[in-house]
Amino acid sequence: MMRLVQSFLIAAVTALILPLAGYAQGPLRIEITDGVIEPLPYAVPDFVPASPAAAEYGKSLARVVASDLSGTGLFREIPASAHVSTVSDFGAPVQFADWKTINAQALITGAVSLSGDRLTVQFRVYDVFSGAEIGSGLQFAGTTDGWRRMAHKVADTVYARLTGESAYFDSRVVFVSETGPKNDRAKRLAIMDYDGANVQYLTDSTALVLAPRFSPSGDRVLYTSYETGFPRIYVMDVGRAQRKVLDTQEGSMSFAPRFSPDGNTVVFSQAQGGNTDIYALNLASGQRIRLTNAPSIETAPSFSPDGSQIVFESDRSGGQQLYIMPASGGEARRISSGAGRYGTPVWSPRGDLIAFTKQNKGRFHIGVMRTDGTGERLLTASFLDEGPTWAPNGRVIMFTRESQGADGRATLYSVDVSGRNLKPVSTPDGASDPAWSPLQR
Repeated sequence: MMRLVQSFLIAAVTALILPLAGYAQGPLRIEITDGVIEPLPYAVPDFVPASPAAAEYGKSLARVVASDLSGTGLFREIPASAHVSTVSDFGAPVQFADWKTINAQALITGAVSLSGDRLTVQFRVYDVFSGAEIGSGLQFAGTTDGWRRMAHKVADTVYARLTGESAYFDSRVVFVSETGPKNDRAKRLAIMDYDGANVQYLTDSTALVLAPRFSPSGDRVLYTSYETGFPRIYVMDVGRAQRKVLDTQEGSMSFAPRFSPDGNTVVFSQAQGGNTDIYALNLASGQRIRLTNAPSIETAPSFSPDGSQIVFESDRSGGQQLYIMPASGGEARRISSGAGRYGTPVWSPRGDLIAFTKQNKGRFHIGVMRTDGTGERLLTASFLDEGPTWAPNGRVIMFTRESQGADGRATLYSVDVSGRNLKPVSTPDGASDPAWSPLQR
């Protein structure tokens, strides 16, 4: 694992615990602060099964919840081997003294029942030191096939209750799955849970595919395909695996598509007559509008969350830099100013930051800056890091990292917005070009 660029680590996302009731300071809460302290210790015993048939689900649900929470770097699970108390009856009073003994500050208990293929999960979250329950009547239900998603929903609820932030566990990632040698790599679209589980393939590997992007509703994916021998933009209905070509302009190459926040417009780059500009396509009317008109390469457009502006990369100043313009086109202002080349900008769902790829002095970085270009921070550094995508809550970034050498493999990594908690995301094969979905509905 690479060394973080320490000089750029500011505004760290950390855990600041505010105790409850006997201290009269409000509910147990993790605050996003600038300090660096220990993650919040918590315990999550196996969920209590209503029948022997539900026992395995009780164990599996608790493990996924723990993996989600601990994976953020904000929480630290106290393992079952350290527990001095068990939870065998979901309705029985909690023995808080036993959990205080092992310094658990939060306790998550659950129960699971099974009826045919129908699974029902109940859970509670407690502040151990005050003995207070944080929320009540918490329950999810669904089929056994969706048990992992129910676990993510439980973890989302716990995360939101303890941080005051929106969560991101019940989400998916579309990406390019890569197999074969580096000089003859087969690529196909794939989709998975945010943590790498439940991988499904959306295309075969007969044609090169690039840059998949989710719609705001999460039911469609844009991507670029070389199926006809040159790049064309396709849109796919993920649930039905139906697709169609979006751009039909003859004699041109289209790529780098992205949806508008309302899902009604697609912005993309089109190369024609030796020039590359950004266009907008209204999906209902089919109307195309040219947004840039310069003798330079304009690409990688990304909307602001309110849909009023677009950030993109351009070499109009002689080097690859980042610019922002109105969503209708017009005058653009440059926001990047540091040494090196900047590309693949993506606006945060919160609207406060822009993530980007930076190349400087032979190294690649994933970084963030404010929308006016100030406050640049580099979060990673390696032989090749590129293509950031934001988690739905704007706190985590996923990207592609490729290892050096003739057999270099592309792998997905994630890092929080402070540069902490850098870790790989497990996939069956090589993987690149991730795009995070919104929270599922």
